[in-house]
Amino acid sequence: MNFSVGDVVQMKKSHPCGSNEWEVLRTGIDFRIKCMGCGHLVMLSRIKFEKSVKKVVKKADADEE
Repeated sequence: MNFSVGDVVQMKKSHPCGSNEWEVLRTGIDFRIKCMGCGHLVMLSRIKFEKSVKKVVKKADADEE
């Protein structure tokens, strides 16, 4: 799958705050994601991130890049 900065993804498991939607802040070999519920930042390896993603909720706008 292709992910870009600004995408909002739904993860398989929810965050302890109750939200399961995360915004992608950084891509590459590692991914930095931010919880849309509480703003918590998490850094994950690409393999773990891709296994945990259920679906892309909202794609980033092409105009923002």
